[in-house]
Amino acid sequence: MFEGFEAGPIQVGETSVFVRHGGEGPPVLLLHGHPRTSATWHRVAPRLVERGFTVVCPDLRGYGRSRGPAPAEDHSAHSKRAVAGDMAAVMRSLGHSRFALAGHDRGGAVALRLALDHPGAVSHAAIVDCLPISEHLSRVGTEFATQWWHWFFFAQPDIPERVINADPDAWYHGDPESMGRENHDEFREATRNPDVVRAMLEDYRAGLTVDLRHEEADRAAGLRLRCPTLVLWSLRDDLEDLYGDPLAIWRDWADDLRGHGIDSGHHVAEEAPDALAEALGGFFSSPS
Repeated sequence: MFEGFEAGPIQVGETSVFVRHGGEGPPVLLLHGHPRTSATWHRVAPRLVERGFTVVCPDLRGYGRSRGPAPAEDHSAHSKRAVAGDMAAVMRSLGHSRFALAGHDRGGAVALRLALDHPGAVSHAAIVDCLPISEHLSRVGTEFATQWWHWFFFAQPDIPERVINADPDAWYHGDPESMGRENHDEFREATRNPDVVRAMLEDYRAGLTVDLRHEEADRAAGLRLRCPTLVLWSLRDDLEDLYGDPLAIWRDWADDLRGHGIDSGHHVAEEAPDALAEALGGFFSSPS
């Protein structure tokens, strides 16, 4: 995976962020979702390098090989604001003061926070299979609670750690053929690590508490994404089934919005890398 890329830790404050980066040209930051690592981009990143971009793929705080501070009682140590700060610092350390970014799933929530908190640093924001957390929670009904019950299970204290760590391979399913063997092996190693599991759960606990408060404050203040924003969603996932057109929701958050669905299941970077790289490459090449 990631032939020609450099890989290793970058220390930013209390967090050691494992980062893969390679290529030449305008910088692009790719943020993975739960329960993946930066390896999920192994089919997309080389395609973007071929299109003339510098590509940076980090493991989010506590995921994969990144290590951050211990969980805080109010979950702020794993808030999207804290993780977005990590990502901005990583890009500065690599010499990129302004960059495009894409985030999938939980990485999409980090991408939103990064673009809101550091607007001068973000030229383009692409958000994949994601709505603002507050938009999800304001629409909770029977269907959402049934299909996305894990949000509320993960938020419980201690119990999910005991359940997941008892048999992580049974809990986190991954197919080495569809994921790619090396990506799958990295994912398996991460999900078998109790410290990683705890950090991933803290991500969700922060989502229902501190992250929700941050988004509600943004809406009250009229804060919006000012950069060009691309919203993509997997047609064989349930985002469109639950909410209809995701763009109708994102219009309340972004001034310059575009987007479409991609014929894929949820892990689009692994299942439809050509379509995703084409969409991202074209968008990142557009004027900011």
